[in-house]
Amino acid sequence: MRKENTNSTSESRVEWDHLEEWVRGQVQGLIQELLEEEITEFLGRVRSARRSSVDGDPGYRNGHSKPRRLTLSSGTIQVRRPRVRNTEERFESRVLPLFARKSKEVDHLIPELYLHGLAEGDFDLALRGLLGEDAPVSASTVARLKEKWHAELAEWRQRPLDDLEVVYMWVDGVYVKAGLERDKAVILVVLAALSDGRKVVVTAVPGYRESTESWSEVLRDLKERGMACPRLIVGDGHLGIWGALRNVYPQAAEQRCWNHKIVNVLGKLPKREQTQAKPILCHIPYAETRKEAERGKSRFLAWCSERGHQAAAETLERDWERMMTFYQFPREHWQHLRTTNPVESPFAALRLRTDAAKRYKRVDRATAVIWKMLMIAEKRFRRLKAPELMRDVYDGAQYVDGMAIDATVEEVAA
Repeated sequence: MRKENTNSTSESRVEWDHLEEWVRGQVQGLIQELLEEEITEFLGRVRSARRSSVDGDPGYRNGHSKPRRLTLSSGTIQVRRPRVRNTEERFESRVLPLFARKSKEVDHLIPELYLHGLAEGDFDLALRGLLGEDAPVSASTVARLKEKWHAELAEWRQRPLDDLEVVYMWVDGVYVKAGLERDKAVILVVLAALSDGRKVVVTAVPGYRESTESWSEVLRDLKERGMACPRLIVGDGHLGIWGALRNVYPQAAEQRCWNHKIVNVLGKLPKREQTQAKPILCHIPYAETRKEAERGKSRFLAWCSERGHQAAAETLERDWERMMTFYQFPREHWQHLRTTNPVESPFAALRLRTDAAKRYKRVDRATAVIWKMLMIAEKRFRRLKAPELMRDVYDGAQYVDGMAIDATVEEVAA
């Protein structure tokens, strides 16, 4: 019995030591079997079975092509495509398309790694470590992929948008160094929340700084492709988007970002007093009602008056009405509407890539890379809280202090 146990342990060790190789072998055998089954289905008979001459299409198997490397997320294997001859219809494999060398998962892995800051020159070593020494992936592969992304972006920008029921939109810009220009180029990005609660990127285009003219072009393009006026736009108070809105979507409500506002106000104060001022400021946008927020503003203005910080007080009061717009929408959505965080969060990962790249040769190539990374990030976007309320907002429901007007009236009557 001891001897049997020893042998069993030894065999288990061998299997464990070669587990990856064994798994790849099983996957390789399975794919090869699937390819053979496709030929059987295509010809209508198993291997070695004769076909009746009355069938009219005396197609037959004709061996296999040369071994081809196929890279999967689990590693690289070799398969051989079966060949057929004398058929009226061309055989098209659903399992292994004619020129495929990598699975879609591997194609997605490359921009994922690029997104997290891996430089082009490091791809060969990194991917061979992940996918095996035979993986047909290198820096030149990445360069070709970026050209492909450029073409995909051009097609993406032409897609119609009339099927999108946009409720909220967040706008911002990503700055990158590109070309020979001394100043950074900006990629203007618009993120939309739809009536089902999903968040999607609707455009990413280069612009001149963040001017009203550039944002007007962005919004006109969205409107020409069928996008209806959103209920609310959220952005930084210094963006040219606000002048652009009046040109293109004047009916949209406007919400300035509270994160930017607080930073701007604190910037008007001496550093030694910012610690004391910050809690007073941060309480304002988290007040349960607009009246409470107004009282919070009054407390801060009084604090500024006592210490002679007029500039900070004026900064807070500037654009006050547009700071309070979120109270006109469902309370469950306030955390999404007070700030530009929904669009800022994906930018954190983007900046890893743009910082690693240092400088792009051309703005359009930078745009294609940033767009691809946004498409990857979009797959992880979470729906807004209380997505069931999005349809009501889209249909024009009115809210006061985050509660639907009808509900508010009923509570007052009670």
